[in-house]
Amino acid sequence: MIKSLLTTLIFFFACTHVIAQTTFSISGIVRDHKDGLPGASIYLSGYKIATVADNDGRFKLTNLKPGSYDLLVQIVGYLPYSKSVIISDQSVQVDLVLKENVAQLDEVTVRADPNRQKYINQFKEFFIGKTPNALQCKILNPQVLNVDFDITKSTLTVSTTEFLVVENKALGYRLKYMLDHFEFNSRTHIIYYSGHPFFEELKASAAKRKKYIAAREIAYYGSSQHFFRSLYANKTKEEGFIINKMIKIPNPNRYPEYVINTNLEKIKTIAEKTGIRKNAGKIDTALLSFWTKQRDMPKTIDKFSRAEVLTDTLVHPFNENLKYISYTDALLIQYTKEKESLAYSKTGFWIFRPLDVPENEISVANLMGEGVRFYENGGIYDSRSLLFEGYWAYEKVADMVPMDYIPLQK
Repeated sequence: MIKSLLTTLIFFFACTHVIAQTTFSISGIVRDHKDGLPGASIYLSGYKIATVADNDGRFKLTNLKPGSYDLLVQIVGYLPYSKSVIISDQSVQVDLVLKENVAQLDEVTVRADPNRQKYINQFKEFFIGKTPNALQCKILNPQVLNVDFDITKSTLTVSTTEFLVVENKALGYRLKYMLDHFEFNSRTHIIYYSGHPFFEELKASAAKRKKYIAAREIAYYGSSQHFFRSLYANKTKEEGFIINKMIKIPNPNRYPEYVINTNLEKIKTIAEKTGIRKNAGKIDTALLSFWTKQRDMPKTIDKFSRAEVLTDTLVHPFNENLKYISYTDALLIQYTKEKESLAYSKTGFWIFRPLDVPENEISVANLMGEGVRFYENGGIYDSRSLLFEGYWAYEKVADMVPMDYIPLQK
C-alpha cells in the first residue's frame, strides 16, 4: 500500500564490459522558516535508503531509478515531514520546510480516555496483524498515537504527529512509520491505513541474521508485493500464481427485491389500518420477521470461477514507470508454492473454495475504482484502489519487507 519504486542499482558485468541503467538523485535543503537544519534525517518511504543533512541542512540521495518517491524527514523539535517527488529523466532538487512541534498545554491536561488501551489493542491487531510474525512485534512509542472512536459511525481512527516505531524481531527490522491515516469500521469490518514506512536493520549475530533472512523470504513470497512484481514482469505463472475470478451471482436463498418490498408494504399497510399497539394479534410477527430477514440478506454471493485470467488481456502499460489493470468482478489469486497455515485457518479471513481446490494461499483483490496502477517493484500507486480479502488481508505490517527487497535466487 506504498507509492514507491525499486531503487536497487543493478549492474551486469560481462568480461570487461559494463551495462548500467541510468540513475538520478534527489538533493536539496532541509530548513525551517529561517535557516537550514543540520542533522535532519531524510528517508525514502518503503526502503532502507536514508541520509543525514550536513551542517547547512543540505542532503543528497543517489542511485535512484526513474519513478515516484516519498521523502520523509525527521528531526527533534519539528513535526515529521513528507513530500512526494517524481524522477523522470533528470535529477531533482527540493526545498523541504519543516514546522516546529510546539506542545500545546491543553494536550497535557486533557482527561485520559479510559478506553484508550482497548482501542490501542485493536489498532495493534488491525495494523500489525495477528500472524506469528505479529506476535514478535512491539510498538515502542504507543504514546504518540492519537486515538478516536466515533460511536455514531462505529469507526476507530488513529493518527500520529510523530514517527510510530515498531520493532519486528521476527523479520529483523525496526520500522519507522509515518501514519497518515488508520480507520477501522466495526460494522463493515473494513480496515484502511496509509502511511510511509522506513526500514532499519536490527543488530544481530550471524545465526540470528540467517533466521531473519529465512523469515523474510517466507514473508515476501506469495505476498501482494511479490504478485504485482510478477505481474509487471509477466511472470505470474513462473512465480507460482494462478489468477481466477470471484464472481458475484444472485443469492439463491433470497427472494427477488420486488417480492420482498411487496410483502413488507402489505404488512406496513395492515399495521397502519389496525395499529400494531391496539391490535397486535392481527399482525403476523413471524411473517414480518421473515421478510425483514430476507431484506437484510446479501443480494449476491461469491462463486469461485474456474476460468483462468490471462495476464496478456489483464495488464496494460500506463506510462514508462507504471502498468495498469482493470477488471470486472474480483481477482482471485492462488499462490501454489505455499499452503495456508494452521494459524490462518483459525482466523476470519478464510476464503471459500471448492473441495477439490488445493489449500493454496488464496487472496481476493476487489477493485474500488476504475483501475489499479502499479510499479515494477510491486508497489501500488493508490492504496485505496484495492480492497484485499483472504491471505493478503491477514498479513499486515508485521509481514512487510522493504520495497527494494530482493529475495534469494531459488
